[in-house]
Amino acid sequence: MRLAPAGSEDPRVILRALTGALHGAGPALALGATPDASDEVPAGTAVVVTTSGSTGVPKSVILSRSALTASALATAERIGSGAWLLALPATYVAGLQVLVRAIIAGREPALLSGRFSAQAFASAALMMASARGGRREPTYTSLVPAQLTTMLDAAEEDETARRALRSFEAILIGGQALPVALRERAQAIGARIVRTYGSTETSGGCVYDGIPLPGTALRIVGGEVQLSGPTLADGYLGDPGRTAEVFPRDADGTRWYRTGDDGVIEDGVLRVRGRIDNVIVSGGINVSLDRVEQTVRGVAGLEGAVVVGVPDERWGEASVIVLARTTGEDAGPREDPRLLEDARAAVAAEIGPHARPSRLALLDELPVLPSGKPDRRAILRAVF
Repeated sequence: MRLAPAGSEDPRVILRALTGALHGAGPALALGATPDASDEVPAGTAVVVTTSGSTGVPKSVILSRSALTASALATAERIGSGAWLLALPATYVAGLQVLVRAIIAGREPALLSGRFSAQAFASAALMMASARGGRREPTYTSLVPAQLTTMLDAAEEDETARRALRSFEAILIGGQALPVALRERAQAIGARIVRTYGSTETSGGCVYDGIPLPGTALRIVGGEVQLSGPTLADGYLGDPGRTAEVFPRDADGTRWYRTGDDGVIEDGVLRVRGRIDNVIVSGGINVSLDRVEQTVRGVAGLEGAVVVGVPDERWGEASVIVLARTTGEDAGPREDPRLLEDARAAVAAEIGPHARPSRLALLDELPVLPSGKPDRRAILRAVF
């Protein structure tokens, strides 16, 4: 089957090509860093998404029409159907799925053009308000935590931003862990937040608020979260070895996706504790940087912090808290040494003294990937 580059990151261009690919009326669509167009893709392929993520190497994920459609239908079954606003890059799987859901529902999506801002998002959101048969049409969107933070900061002073957030039937939040404090801020102003978990390999989020979507199966094997169901990717383009390793079949032939995430199921709800491989060895003890980061983000003033590992002369490796420097009236608290003291105390209590961060580093701005996730490699280069 033929693979055609999108040729543009313009969501309108991608929407047209994606519509043809989903309906089988056009070639499979290549998004991201375009793989070799001569590569053969399986029949039924709709999209090949090439991404390196925040720490990995490039991978080209093959997504079929049936997988993308199953994901969109399962989402509608869980949260309802309506009109969607695209506020993420369409080349990123969460943004791609916004377009897929709109196409499957037969509705034209609203598109947020240009750089994300609170004003632009609020304006687009409130313009979506409409009714069918005298009943308000439900609206939905997907954001990453950094975008939600931008909106909540604006909502503290701007009623328009508050009304925009409250206007959605559901706001899907994914891409990275959602700090509890951030979710509580959103709920306090009446925003309906749904925490999603998934990846490009699962056609986007397939576990909502810790509960798998209809059709998705979940298990923990050796501490690793594994997922199965109709939304799984066909594998990696041109890499059968990686495909076999990441998508194994069990004895009854069921195909699973090995997420690489450490998790537990408590009372039927999935709790992800971080990446299995995002670990440093400090003083001879393994320390999960994800667990440290989750704990640090629970400290007031550190909700947007990122934790990275660096070489340390004494301990071998140590963790560093990295935070964006604020300006103006808010500059002082970020320089307060008590922030590091509070973070170290919280980590010691939650994980143990061995996991305490060594220092707090301030950057003018935290580098991010197009998906909105922190660019951990760039952050690491900036602090070490």
